[in-house]
Amino acid sequence: MSGEAVKIRLYLEQPLGAGQGLDLSRDQAHYLFNVMRLGPGAPVAVFNGRDGAWLAEVAEAGKRGGTLLCRHQIAPQRNPPDLWLVFAPIKKARTDFIVEKAAEMGAARILPVQTEFTNSDRIRQDRLQAHAIEAAEQCGGTYVPEVADLQPLSRLLGNWPEGRALIWADEGLADAAEPRPLPPAPAAILIGPEGGFSPSERDRLRGLPMVHPIALGPRILRADTAAVAALTLWQSNVGDWT
Repeated sequence: MSGEAVKIRLYLEQPLGAGQGLDLSRDQAHYLFNVMRLGPGAPVAVFNGRDGAWLAEVAEAGKRGGTLLCRHQIAPQRNPPDLWLVFAPIKKARTDFIVEKAAEMGAARILPVQTEFTNSDRIRQDRLQAHAIEAAEQCGGTYVPEVADLQPLSRLLGNWPEGRALIWADEGLADAAEPRPLPPAPAAILIGPEGGFSPSERDRLRGLPMVHPIALGPRILRADTAAVAALTLWQSNVGDWT
């Protein structure tokens, strides 16, 4: 059976290889056997972010667990470009949207940051990571980006890795939007909170040598829209969409 014929994709953390038995969690078993109504012998595409995508089949189906049997590889491992998305969390549903779209669009890492105007002072990192996994399952990817825990923007900038460009989507440039060259990977995109960055944050960003301010067109975009627009712009110019 080809990979195209398998409709259900499942992310697993276990190693994948021919003849490998794969134990399912209770939630995974519930999804496969109660929600999707799969039984023994049913095909499932599986991936773990390291070994590509594999065809597996249901070996045991139980109410609280089950086992898959790995058959053969159906797609090689494909990692995205070394691009991070750095963003300030906003309302819950829109933060979920940002994480899901970043995973679909090929961000290698997702880093929520606390800014002076960030409305949310905490996140559920495990819940956001689950959204990234679900997005990878649905979009056919073989890679799941890490969603880091929330940290202050000042700390992230203070520990910024040498050689990684930081592309700042600066809403202050919207009135004079001009195309600017985008640095290739390794790079990161920075999206601010709903209220924008504070004057002190803007001053600091302007003074950092790795920061590349860009405009996202002549209009000021919402944070979730800006994240999608910036990822699209980068991927279509210097990413793996070219």
